[in-house]
Parts: sequence; C-alpha cells; structure tokens
Amino acid sequence: MVTINGKNVDITVLTTIGNYLDENKFRRQRIAVELNGEILPKPAYDTTFFNDGDKIEIVSFVGGG
Repeated sequence: MVTINGKNVDITVLTTIGNYLDENKFRRQRIAVELNGEILPKPAYDTTFFNDGDKIEIVSFVGGG
C-alpha cells in the first residue's frame, strides 16, 4: 500500500511511477512528483518503482494571471 496525494492506494503489480502517471492521464510536463519528501527528477519516473509504504505527492502546475 502506498499513499498518493493523501489517499491509500493498493499497488499490487510491480509498476513504475511513470506507468502510474500515464495510466492516470497525468501530463508529465505539467506536474512535479514528490517521493517520501524528496522531489523526484522527471528522468527517474520510468525507473523508480513503488515500494510498500511510499508517500507520493503529485502536484500540477497551473498557469494564469
């Protein structure tokens, strides 16, 4: 079980953060991912796997003025 944006999510299949983002229609160029309190570099999305107990925050950038 991992926590994503404050909600418990059961990840039963070995998957990367990149796969999760794609499956949930996140636009990678408009988000930042924090993994256990540290910003995850975008190139690491496809090589970083979820681990039990991870805490992930996905933040979307919003433009405007």
